[in-house]
Amino acid sequence: MTISAERTVRSTEQLLQDRAELPVAHPERARIRARVIVENLPLARRLARRFAGRGEHLEDLTQVAALALIKAVDGYDPRREIPFTAYAVPVILGAVKRHFRDAAWGMRVPRAVKEMGQVVAVAASELSQQRGRTPAAADIADHLDVALADVLTAVGSRQAYRVISLNTPPAGSTGADLIERIGDVDARYQAVEERMTLRPVLAAIPPRERRILAMRIYGRMSQAEIAAEIGLSQMHVSRLLKQTLDRLRAAIPQ
Repeated sequence: MTISAERTVRSTEQLLQDRAELPVAHPERARIRARVIVENLPLARRLARRFAGRGEHLEDLTQVAALALIKAVDGYDPRREIPFTAYAVPVILGAVKRHFRDAAWGMRVPRAVKEMGQVVAVAASELSQQRGRTPAAADIADHLDVALADVLTAVGSRQAYRVISLNTPPAGSTGADLIERIGDVDARYQAVEERMTLRPVLAAIPPRERRILAMRIYGRMSQAEIAAEIGLSQMHVSRLLKQTLDRLRAAIPQ
């Protein structure tokens, strides 16, 4: 049997043992590593397929499993004399489960709530089979002996797993996207901001000028009427109004 033919039948454990016996800088180490990864990719794909249909793309799960396989190849110690699969399978499954726990959620949800969501889902399935109907949240809470609020929080958190894009139409509709149904920004927000900006400026204006401004803006009085009320000339009132309005305009950001 040739050396190349002999290598084709060597187990993963034997290959990794050969790799461990080579010097760190030996080029054969990289070739053995690559071969072990390629030969065990079907294992990673099979493990990834166990989680198919749970809301994540199979391609993403396969990639996570493949990266975990590489980690397992690099972390395997032949001296422990255990099958490579016995070491690699928990590593790969753990990585895929962490992907669901940490990366697959559209919004950040506390771990305790995620775990409660899984417990609630199992309980709901059991109660549905027992009673022949979908259980209410109160039924699940009684079954698990937990607070109703905890069950409702867990159920609500499941909606955070997949955040719906605003660039999609509403469920059951082929019309406009969700983003087109969102109302415009209320123009009164700007008036509130301007009022908040002007409040300290108005407070610094002398009382007589504030009174003149109020009579003009809110009382809708003419300059002549204001002059007669205050006891000033119309020209003086006009000048004070202009100074006050210029001061207010300067305070509003452009």
